[in-house]
Amino acid sequence: MSAAATEEPAVTAPGATPADGFSRWELLARLLTDVVECHEPEAARVLRGEATTGNLAPRLLARTLQAQGILFQLLAIAEQNRDMRNRRELEREHGRAAVKGTFAAVFEKSAADGIPDERIRELLQSIRIRPVITAHPTEAKRVTVLERHRRIYLRLFDLESPRWTQRERDELIGSLRDEIELLWLTGELKLEKPSVAQEVAWGLYFFNENLFDVVPQLLAKAQSALERSFPDVEFEIPLFFQFGSWIGGDRDGNPYVTSEVTRETVWSNRLAALNRYRQRLLDLIRHLSIAEHALPPAFLQALRERLAGLPDGAAVAARNAGEPFRQYLGAMLGCVERTARDCLEQRPTLDAAGYRNAEQMIADLDLMIQALTEAGAGSLARSLLLPFKREVAVFRFCTVRLDVRENTIRMNQALTAIYRATQPGREPPEPDTAEWKRWLLAELAMPREAPLEPQLLAPDARETLQTFRTIAQLRQQVDREAFGALILSMTHSAADVLGVYLMAKMAGLFSDLRAVERCTLPVVPLLETISDLKRAPAILKELLAVPLVQRSLHGQGAMQEVMIGYSDSNKDGGYFAANWELAKAQTALTRLGREHGVTITFFHGRGGSVSRGGAPTGRAIAAAPAGSIKRQFRVTEQGEVVSFKYANRGTAAYQAELLAASVIEHALVSERERALIPVHEFDEAMESLSGLSWTAYHDLMRSERMLEYLAAASPLEELALLNIGSRPARRTQARTLSDLRAIPWVFAWTQNRHLVTGWYGVGSAVKAFLDVRREQGLDLLRRMFRDARLFRIILDEVEKTLLAVDLDIARSYAELVDDPVLRDSIFGCIEREYHLTCEMVLRVSGGAEIAERFPQFRRRLQRRLKTLNQVSREQIGLLRQFRAGGDEEVRNALLLTINCAAAGFGATG
Repeated sequence: MSAAATEEPAVTAPGATPADGFSRWELLARLLTDVVECHEPEAARVLRGEATTGNLAPRLLARTLQAQGILFQLLAIAEQNRDMRNRRELEREHGRAAVKGTFAAVFEKSAADGIPDERIRELLQSIRIRPVITAHPTEAKRVTVLERHRRIYLRLFDLESPRWTQRERDELIGSLRDEIELLWLTGELKLEKPSVAQEVAWGLYFFNENLFDVVPQLLAKAQSALERSFPDVEFEIPLFFQFGSWIGGDRDGNPYVTSEVTRETVWSNRLAALNRYRQRLLDLIRHLSIAEHALPPAFLQALRERLAGLPDGAAVAARNAGEPFRQYLGAMLGCVERTARDCLEQRPTLDAAGYRNAEQMIADLDLMIQALTEAGAGSLARSLLLPFKREVAVFRFCTVRLDVRENTIRMNQALTAIYRATQPGREPPEPDTAEWKRWLLAELAMPREAPLEPQLLAPDARETLQTFRTIAQLRQQVDREAFGALILSMTHSAADVLGVYLMAKMAGLFSDLRAVERCTLPVVPLLETISDLKRAPAILKELLAVPLVQRSLHGQGAMQEVMIGYSDSNKDGGYFAANWELAKAQTALTRLGREHGVTITFFHGRGGSVSRGGAPTGRAIAAAPAGSIKRQFRVTEQGEVVSFKYANRGTAAYQAELLAASVIEHALVSERERALIPVHEFDEAMESLSGLSWTAYHDLMRSERMLEYLAAASPLEELALLNIGSRPARRTQARTLSDLRAIPWVFAWTQNRHLVTGWYGVGSAVKAFLDVRREQGLDLLRRMFRDARLFRIILDEVEKTLLAVDLDIARSYAELVDDPVLRDSIFGCIEREYHLTCEMVLRVSGGAEIAERFPQFRRRLQRRLKTLNQVSREQIGLLRQFRAGGDEEVRNALLLTINCAAAGFGATG
């Protein structure tokens, strides 16, 4: 199951029972069965448990699978609705601070623990929390389906009210049935791979529906919680929470993300914000009918000057005669509409008829807030105008800060082409040699003369350089914060990062015309393999010794961001080793930063499933190394995680607050928490376990023909037919394990019920450790389980993953491998390791049964297992048929099993 859906509640709401949660689920299931009965009676019999899917014709099987997939979707909606009701009930009975993961809980505890208000004020002023939405191909739901889900959720919400008569309730239930029928009639499969523009629209959907509202509310909740916990202190809440995005900027292995696509994306992001502000201004014009006599003279004078400077100022005044506030808002509306028209033409707004930048609009809102406050209507200013001002300040004229990601190979190829163009007749040195680094440093130190002529470069190199030039142009034309950082994937050395600095120099992204002083584009190395994580301190130490880098970081607030990849490190070294190396790298880099007077911040490249770094938000952040969260915290929100967290308003509000409050709590207290303080004995054991698990994992991965086994025993190759992302499954066309991306890798092991990426190697590691240390070793591991937060969360997530494994079904997938020697060799290893891991985890935790400590997780999984197992068995048969030359009906049914299983588990990869 998706890690996003496995957070264990701290307290059960008074009066809430499992039956209370099931009542919504049972209603949705009954309505779905009724809908399916009207369209496909045989499929309805399967839903009711009166028949199985065996021997159904492919067309009817496809319809049945669609119904089962919708059943999983409705279950997830019912669970979200139940969780939201439980939180509200808990707050009603015990106050907001009783709800775990809220600002109220964090700040009340901070006050009780004697943390000074000044410490909290300093933290909020300095920290920036930025979830980053990505278009990783893990979302199997269309936007149309997401819209249906939202309407079903809202109908459920409406039904909660006790005010309805029976007739009105029946009408609401009828409306809910209609929504489910529309979901049934909506095509489940994407007929074509989405374009990047469609992925951009998918990402903006969440802002248009929820996030434009959620972030200002989040800041207001923080202020309210602080005022309750520190009643004698005044707090000014800074803009500590903002969204980033990779959609339209992630070039790593995606040939469809070009510089032109990035340009289109940024203008689309700008238009989304302007359209939102237009609607907000129309709402305010309807609300704020304030007469002239109520407002201060200074505001009236400012209004006259504002209207006089507009081409249609007289018409704006005439529309709302005698109502200065509406006149001022009307002038703002005209400016936003003019700016939006310019945006449609992809041109900056330069005259007074529109807004040149977000600061001008914020200044207008400040003027109105001041006027209302001076008129004695401060409450109106705080409730109506302050949230809008915060919204504009957070989303500006760009909605999100777009990161651009490129990989090291492409970057070095472009730099090699530049070397040849600028030094004809000379052979460029090999990247990562000392000569290559000397060339980079020499070029960076040399004043820039005439810009490099693009036609001197090969098309790929020209495109890479143009991407940097696009960043420079759009920063000026769209918004100075339209872009976040340049992420360099597969960073292996300091020279790799210096190459990005040189590309930025050639594109005009330096602060001075001679391009020698400092780079204005943050450059973020992405460390993804176990070996790169181990080399992280050496890479950063070498980088921080370069004077240009020092100057550039000083201009960016003396802060160097480092991105750490959970998915690829897991694929490279297995679950336990990846988590330990990620933690070690953060600890070492945090210490290195202090030594160099630079704050090292971390960008966590997490996915939804456990194998890709997914874990309950609060616990994952709480387990981060002490002191590792300083000033900025960024994390990717990928695919199904985005729709789970942000598709519904109530869930989006809670998930955003949970993330922000957890980060703030860690930053406040982590360096004095016992569970995070390094203990030499514990660290030594972690190092030993990590090495042992890595060996066991690599023994499996180095098995001859491993990739052949996985391709046969899972729908690995068929994923490409699902059309859930614009990005290819492989970085290149090489058919190797290293070239295969982490997402389809995890996806395949999840669909075939092996799930080895979330547990393999842990059992062998613990057994080998105990074989040497014996009872003393067991005592040590049990103390670590109790007192070491990272070790505890690793074992907890391994144990949950083990519960989702089904060896009988996994064995049936293995039967798809034609070669019995290969099949028995690989599956035999997996089966033995599974039993060993279950035994070792229970031995350390003291449990009698796998995942008995997670009753909510067990219930969530148990509700799905009967149908999920049925879908898996059908998938096995359909894989055989399809690979034997099955027709389009077989193909569609197969793809529906993949969708259905993804809905059941809550993740594709």
